[in-house]
Amino acid sequence: MSLENFFNPKSVAIVGASQHKGKVGYEILSNMIDAGYEGTLLPINPKSEPIEGLQCYPDLKSTGQRPDLVIIIVPARIVPAIMQQCADVGAKSVIIITAGFKEVGKEGRELEQQIIQIARQAGIRIIGPNCLGLIVPANKLNASFGGNLPAVGAIGYLSQSGALLTAILDMANATEIGFSKLVSIGNKADVDELDIMEALACDEDTKVIAGYLESIGNGNQFVSKAEQISHDKPILLIKAGATEAGAKAASSHTGSLAGAEAAYESAFERAGIIRCSSIRQQFDYAQAFANQPLPAGPGVAVITNAGGPGIMAADSIEQQGLTFAKLSEKTIEKLASSLPAAANLYNPIDVLGDALADRYELALDAALDDPNVDTVLVLLTPQAMTEPVATAEAMVRVIRKNPTKPVLACFLGADKVEEGVRILRAGGIPQIDASERAVATIKVVADYVRWRSRPKRVVRLFPVNRRKVENIVERHLRQAIREIGETESKEILEAYGFATPKGSIATTAEQAAGIADQLGFPVVLKIWSPDILHKSDVDGVQIGLKSIKEVKDAFDLMMYRIPKKLPDANILGVLVQEMCRGGKEVILGMQRDPHFGPLMMFGMGGTMVEVLKDVSFYLAPLTADEAKQMLMSTKTYQMLKGVRGQEGVDIDAIAEGLQRLSQLVTEFDQIQELDINPYVVGPEGTVPIAVDARISVEQV
Repeated sequence: MSLENFFNPKSVAIVGASQHKGKVGYEILSNMIDAGYEGTLLPINPKSEPIEGLQCYPDLKSTGQRPDLVIIIVPARIVPAIMQQCADVGAKSVIIITAGFKEVGKEGRELEQQIIQIARQAGIRIIGPNCLGLIVPANKLNASFGGNLPAVGAIGYLSQSGALLTAILDMANATEIGFSKLVSIGNKADVDELDIMEALACDEDTKVIAGYLESIGNGNQFVSKAEQISHDKPILLIKAGATEAGAKAASSHTGSLAGAEAAYESAFERAGIIRCSSIRQQFDYAQAFANQPLPAGPGVAVITNAGGPGIMAADSIEQQGLTFAKLSEKTIEKLASSLPAAANLYNPIDVLGDALADRYELALDAALDDPNVDTVLVLLTPQAMTEPVATAEAMVRVIRKNPTKPVLACFLGADKVEEGVRILRAGGIPQIDASERAVATIKVVADYVRWRSRPKRVVRLFPVNRRKVENIVERHLRQAIREIGETESKEILEAYGFATPKGSIATTAEQAAGIADQLGFPVVLKIWSPDILHKSDVDGVQIGLKSIKEVKDAFDLMMYRIPKKLPDANILGVLVQEMCRGGKEVILGMQRDPHFGPLMMFGMGGTMVEVLKDVSFYLAPLTADEAKQMLMSTKTYQMLKGVRGQEGVDIDAIAEGLQRLSQLVTEFDQIQELDINPYVVGPEGTVPIAVDARISVEQV
């Protein structure tokens, strides 16, 4: 159902309107009037006389109308009755400002379920409850108690926090930042973040979508839809409330490292969402996206009237991985013919401290005409000769003549540049009052352009033996066994194309020696118990055993010591396994996130994985490029490539292993956690070995 009646209602009923200043019912009605709302206002209050000159009705039915939008501001216990009135008069769009629902506990949750049930039966859409309302500046609609109507702009904003939205409004009004729509979604009983994002994606007045979220409902649907939206409009989100609590409860290596934060980071990366760490940063990015064209590439030109800020900007550009645009000969000649001899004609273009507005105008015009320049950053410090107002006016003139490339301004100072800054913002030029933040904004915009132009995702499917995996998983689920042992975990991996070491279970020292003799020395011994997940923690792994005597001694020692440490553990024997020689140890893993599904992990393997925490995460299913990017995101990658004369390993083989694992956990929802640690990888052309593995399953 369309949200048009929320954004452009011809009539608005305010249930709980009040004559008393300071009450929410008065403030919302007053805000609607002050904003100049041109539709019909219907105050509803059974005890009230006319409010602000408007007739007040005792209930919705007595208005004789079907309001396009109903705003409810009554005690929580009365809201279900008002929702029934909405259903009776045929209203289809409702904002519930009232708090006291699921956010306060069981009783409130039951009330919220009542209003949801009424809404679904009547085909009503709800924003809220427990929200600030919504604002549409272009339609003079301020259906909120959040303050004055902001300027009209191209930023659509949604917020799960009403209080934060009031702060955003205050900051925006102080800096003259404009919005297309602002929506407080509160408890998200019905309309949620994805509904608003989809509406803003279709909104012609919105160029950039921004927001503040504390939670996301359907994670898979959110990622899929947000990825589609991001191809057309940038999404800038502040995501608060990430926690590692879930990670502490997980038993595997991957589980202890992956948490909600890693899942959200991976989800945002997949969807092309730009995550912001603060409101100020979000405003920086939003101004650039809303008011300037996208750059064709990473080449930046800097214009400055002072050496220091120019050097700082140059440092930031290099640190951010952007490119200093090499100015063409034509541009240099143009600058040389008009700028003083002492001016720097190369990038950064230093127009000198005595520069008037005309030098800035000339330099900006020349830079925008240069085919090597993708973005221009203009720095200004208020020196004795500086003309901030005239310079700002000149910049606005130039970009109106040449509007194809983005221009950002960094007028440093306060009072002396204030009027110039106002002119810049009115002219659509983002003003960011620190060069490093300006460069960070340029970087984010350039990265978004690169993300949007990336090839279509193609996930490779390998020939596998699904039936074998189904049999193992179903047997464990029937027997209510959550942990799949190492031997059967390796059978699952083999079914999906992984190589594993040869080995067998021994229940006596003599058996262990016989198996070792058949495999060939050296061998590895591992304690075999469904109750011992991390064998090395209890000295349950012995490596490099080179003789029958060493094998027997190691077996006897394990079977003597470990039962004393873990008297309740069911010890079934010892796994005797061939030892992998050489290669580097890495870890491949997965933890299934409750919101976003399988979260893949890669990092340095062995016993140090949890200490060094040099790991990366990404949502399955993985493409080949995404698998390689996971490797490149770690410090381990440099070691794997080979450093200081050491031979590198087969990077493509690791990436393929991640893709095979991704296919496995995507095809089997029952797999909740999985580790391959270590995954031993050798030089190019050798076959990686899944030395140790564990898998946990649950019924879904």
